[in-house]
Formats: sequence, C-alpha cells, structure tokens
Amino acid sequence: MRKFKTESKKLLDLMINSIYTNREIFLRELISNASDAVDKLYFRSLVDDTVKINRADLCITVGFDQEARTVTVSDNGIGMDKDELNKNLGTIAHSDSFEFKESGLDKPGLDDVDVDGAPVADVDIIGQFGVGFYSAFMVGKRVKVISRAYGSEEAWCWESDGVDGYTITAAERAEHGTDVIVFLKDDTDEETFGAFASEQGLRGLIKRYSNYVRYPIQMEVTKSRMKEAPADAGDDHQPEFENYTEVETINSMIPIWKRKKSEVTDEEYHEFYKTDFHDFEDPLRTVSLHAEGTLTYDALMFIPSHAPFDMWSKDYKRGLALYSSGVLIMDKCEELVPDYFGFVRGVVDSADLTLNISRETLQHNSQLRAIARRLEKKIKSELDAMCADDREAYVGFFKEFGRTLKYGLYSSYGMAKDTLADLLLFYSAKQKKMITFDEYIADAPADADAIYFAAGDSVDRLSTMPIVTTVLAKGYDVLLCDENVDEFCMMALADYTPKDSAEPDGSTKAWQLKNVGSEDLGLTTEEEKKKAEEATEENADLFQAMTDALAGKVKRVAVSTRVTEAPVVLTTEGAVSLQMAHLLKEQPGSDEGVPEAQIVMEVNVEHPVFQVLQQANAAKDAQKVEDYSRILFDQALLVEGLPIDDPLGFSERISALMA
Repeated sequence: MRKFKTESKKLLDLMINSIYTNREIFLRELISNASDAVDKLYFRSLVDDTVKINRADLCITVGFDQEARTVTVSDNGIGMDKDELNKNLGTIAHSDSFEFKESGLDKPGLDDVDVDGAPVADVDIIGQFGVGFYSAFMVGKRVKVISRAYGSEEAWCWESDGVDGYTITAAERAEHGTDVIVFLKDDTDEETFGAFASEQGLRGLIKRYSNYVRYPIQMEVTKSRMKEAPADAGDDHQPEFENYTEVETINSMIPIWKRKKSEVTDEEYHEFYKTDFHDFEDPLRTVSLHAEGTLTYDALMFIPSHAPFDMWSKDYKRGLALYSSGVLIMDKCEELVPDYFGFVRGVVDSADLTLNISRETLQHNSQLRAIARRLEKKIKSELDAMCADDREAYVGFFKEFGRTLKYGLYSSYGMAKDTLADLLLFYSAKQKKMITFDEYIADAPADADAIYFAAGDSVDRLSTMPIVTTVLAKGYDVLLCDENVDEFCMMALADYTPKDSAEPDGSTKAWQLKNVGSEDLGLTTEEEKKKAEEATEENADLFQAMTDALAGKVKRVAVSTRVTEAPVVLTTEGAVSLQMAHLLKEQPGSDEGVPEAQIVMEVNVEHPVFQVLQQANAAKDAQKVEDYSRILFDQALLVEGLPIDDPLGFSERISALMA
C-alpha cells in the first residue's frame, strides 16, 4: 500500500468530514470531474490532429447496484495512466484540472472550431482545487477508480478506504476514460446510505445539481410495458405487463438561460419557471440578462404572478439559484437580490466566480455584490416598464408584492427610496384608483407643495373620514393607506422628489409627505387662523374643562380649522399618530415602552353640539360637560376605526343622553 503524499490521515479526515456540509453533493463532484475529463479530451482534439474523436459520442454514465451497494460514475474522457493516478489521487488537493487551465490548453487558438464549424470559446473547466473526488468518502467506505488514458493500451485501478493510503494495480477497461466506483457505507440510525444506490435517488441528484452539465449524463432505467396478447386471447383476457431497461439521458445539458432570447419561446420560459420553481401559474414577467466584461454571467429571472403561500413566514428564504458553469452551487443565494426584491425567482450562472474549496460558497463576495447591483437595476427597470405600459398588470403585481416594497423602504430607513419610491401605489381619494407619487403631483393644484395621506384599516372608512373630506374639499387629493406598514413607510420616506422635477436653474423640489391627522397641514388661511384664535379666547374655560374631563386621553382641546361637518376630530402632535400608536400596542411584548400619541381633540365651534357644550358650561353643569366630552372623544375614535377604552361607559352615557 502506498501512503498519501501529505499528512494524510489528518488532512483526509478534514476533506471528508469538514469541508462539505451536504453529503449528497458527492455525486455532483464526481460528475463535475467526469465532465472535466471529457472536456480535456475534446479540447485536445482541437489542437492535436492525432486525437480523433466524435463529439457526439462523448458522455457520462451513472449506474448503481443495490445488492453490491455501489454507485458508479463513468466517462469516456481523457483518462489517466498509472503516474497520473498516483499524482492526481495520491496527492490530496492536487488538481489536474488546475494544471490544465494553467497550461493554456483550455484556450483554443483563433482558428479552432468545433464539430459544427463554430469558433470555440475557452473551456469551462469546473474543478480547480483537487478535493472534490474525496467527497466520495463521505458516503463510501471504499472507492475504486479504474482508468485508461487516451492512446494507451493499459488500464490501472486506484483503490482506497480513505484512511491511510491506496493501491494501484493493473486492470482492464475496454476504452479510454474513467470509472469511479463508490462502495457505500453501512446504514445507520441517522444515515441511510443505501438510498443513493437507486434509480430515483440518483436521478433526483442529477436533476438538482448536474442538470446543465454540457455532456449527456446517461443512466440505465427500468420501464414497464404491456405484453403482447396471445393470438387466441378472448375478450376477458387481462393485460400483463413486463419490465425492461433502456439507457436514458437524464440531464437537460443546455441551460435555457444560455440560449439567445430570440430563440426561446414564452411557453418554454414559462414551462421552465413552473417546473424548476414549483409554481402552477405562468410568471408575470421574464427577465434575461447576459453580461460580459470583468465578470461574465448569464441571469434568467422571473417576477411571479402571485405571492407564495409562505412568503410572510419566518421559513421563507429569498435568493436566486447560483450556478458555476452549469453546476449548481447554491439553491438560493440571498446576496443576489435585496430583501425588497425577494419575490424574484431565477438563476445566475457564471464561470468567473471564485468559489471556495468546497464549491458551496464564494471566496469573494465583491463578485456577488457586483452582480447583485446589476440585477437590481434590471429588476427595477422591468417594474418601471410594467407600471408605465401595463398598469392593470402592475396593479395586480402590487397587490401581491407591494407590501414587500414598502417594508424595504421602512427597514432601510429610507435608504432605498431612490429605487423604490416611484414604484409605490396608493389609492387616490380624488381619482378613485391606485396612483403613483408622480401621478399625484401631476394632478395637484399649482400652489401645492405636499403629498397628503391618511392611514387606517380600510379605504372605505378612510374615504369618509371628516378630516379626509375636508382636505378634498380644499382641492387637494389624499392617498388612502390601509396597510399596517404604510405609515411607517411614509415616515421613512419623509419626502418625495419627482422623476422630472428639475427647475430651470437645475434645482429640484421635494414634496413633503403629510399625514392629514397631524396637527398642522399648512392649509389654514389667515382669516381661519384669526377666527380660531378669537374662539379659543372666548371659550378658554370650556376647553380647559373638556381637557380636564379627558385627562390622560388628550393633551389638549383646541379649535379646529379643518372640519366642516363633524363635531370633533382627533389629530396628533409629534411623530406618533393614532394609527401608529395602536399598531405599536398590538405588537407582541409591547406592554411597556411603547410611545404614546400626543392627541389633540379639535372642536368644530360651528357645530350645534358645541353650542350645547357652551350652554352646559355657562350653567356650571360640569357633569354634562364631562359626559359630552367623553362621548365626543369615543365617537371620534370609532370614526378612526380604533377601539375605545370603556365600551360599557360609552353605552351608558349614550343611553342616559337618549333618556
């Protein structure tokens, strides 16, 4: 027995047990090595006239034997002689593929063409670290490699149990290429290694990890067919079935994202999306991208037509599938899409990625960041185009995923406003439809400088609120925000600068976002202010009595300059509105430390109810002033769609009033 040419036991144990996190990728690694071996032979044939091969015959074969508990990966590639077996497999972390790339043989000359006469691009040799082969020992107690180098008449067998060393002996193989035979470990309570030695098990792994390897991956599969009925069979003859085997190509080979967009139909894109991403509906949009330069990659992304059922659960994981030269590296690479575009599904494939030794993650996240920035811009431009050209489709998209965009603004503290703000839609109380900020501004009066919004639990309720109807009566629109994240989103934005807002001098105008429930909207005329001041002075003692009656509920009672029909309206001072305070209290663990809304009850001094209050105050009827004040406060809460603290007390006061 030969010893490994390193401190074998310690290093080999590291290779087998520490580098890889998922045992099933052993098949991906062996198939990738086989693909490299076939690549090397094919590209050698392009630069060496003595190498005669038919590209159509190049393939990889995967087989299994359930009784012997073996999995075999074979190729008809370049093969290895005795010395190469000793060097490549006897020296841990030696990479023949890396040497091949370093030699320059993977870069054909300008005049080299493939079998179809097309120019040959650089070969995408997958392996570079020389450790993928040893992943076989994660599932195998023994591994045998039988190889015959191209042009040689001799075959050799390398064999090891992955502990101390290996043997190399003469063997027989009919043609050039390599067989890797993995003798599976015994099953345990935790691991069922024998499951790998099955048609279904291997097919699933090939489809998942190696579906887009450039060469056919063939496997002998079992099928069933009906036996031919005997000539004398009667009408009551029961059909009989028999099993037979045939060789089937398991992988797709050519990724759909590598094909020119003009050569792929929408139906093909949709079928790929539904099959690979397990959806039952066609995507809303398909986005393809091919980038060349310092980092060359292909991307194929889909905007779904509906949100997945688990999108708002803690188990939902965003990200695009990441491939390197057609080999799956990660199912969902979160770094490729920001949270707010987490609904996008798709794949990214690049041969330029710098992978770590296990090919499960990347060494340089700067590469991912560069790709992610480009993908984000591409997704944004697609959504912009949909919003402008197909509003009906975009409204449907926003109904499904608008909350994600809003959370993106809120969670980024407004840092993502340049990307997301013009994608938002809100219901216009004036136009009676979903509109963008730009559309709000385009329809605003000439003197307008703010975007007004109201937050609540439903559009129907908000549209009838006195404070909303008053703003509408003054000629200004109000955006009705009925999702719990809306107000937080508006706070994070603070203001909005339209796309085409440059003034002649080059300056831009930022429109403030104002909640109609805030104290000062800037819509009060000087005459209205003067009347309010006079009414405040005349009724100072009444307002103080009402404030005392509502102690702990309101900060103060004041004259309203905004309501024309309702007796009172509730507004707030500071950043915390009524709706926001209510939402914060509803959060788990919010018993303490939740900021309170600084409520101001604004009174309509023109309303008949106020005249009754004036009379009660003049008659020194403190109880009546208190009862009316509390009834008005609770009524205003109900109009806002908010709960009242004492429903029984409210009911009793109403009953007493009616009696």
